[in-house]
Amino acid sequence: MKSEFLERNRNINRGFRKLEIWKKSVEIYRQVHNVIQKNRDIPFKVKAQIEDSALSISSNIAEGYSRRSIKETLRFYEIALASSAENYSQIFTLFNAEQILEDDFNDYDAKLYEFENGLIKMNKSLINRINSGQEWNLDYE
Repeated sequence: MKSEFLERNRNINRGFRKLEIWKKSVEIYRQVHNVIQKNRDIPFKVKAQIEDSALSISSNIAEGYSRRSIKETLRFYEIALASSAENYSQIFTLFNAEQILEDDFNDYDAKLYEFENGLIKMNKSLINRINSGQEWNLDYE
């Protein structure tokens, strides 16, 4: 990851860049892109759909973080989790059709599983905050 770029031009709206779940989701996109580009037999439309679902994961984490409301943040994190399930299904289908290598699938599966568990943990934490009556700090200090 090009982390030196994450340290510049910081503000409250870009705070998601410090989240490990966001960083892992960015790396998942890169991995997915690299794996599917190896196989020229995968149709362009399928590649585009798979890359879109992978890109949606980090995008929804960023948007949710920037919403400044726990309930809205949780909703976007839930969408990110759903996008990861969609992406897993797509990659597994390619693996099952023998369009990607087993080693590539296993590496992807392990990284996505770790990411999903981190996001699930984050979502549980947000649910606990909602249930205890906590709310986001809505000012921009």
